[in-house]
Amino acid sequence: MTKFLPMTGMVVSGLIGILFVADLAVAQPFQRKDIFLDVGFLVASLIVGYLSWSVLDTAKT
Repeated sequence: MTKFLPMTGMVVSGLIGILFVADLAVAQPFQRKDIFLDVGFLVASLIVGYLSWSVLDTAKT
């Protein structure tokens, strides 16, 4: 449990971030339906990635 959940959060947030960056850049997965949703999901994935990294860093010490 110490490393599994933060690493899973980082992987999932990274995949979500890549998905929505691709949608912003080339409008491929979702045909850029709404730019605000793309930016919102990108920001949310960055926040979840940072929080997961912070928990993983705290768990090491």
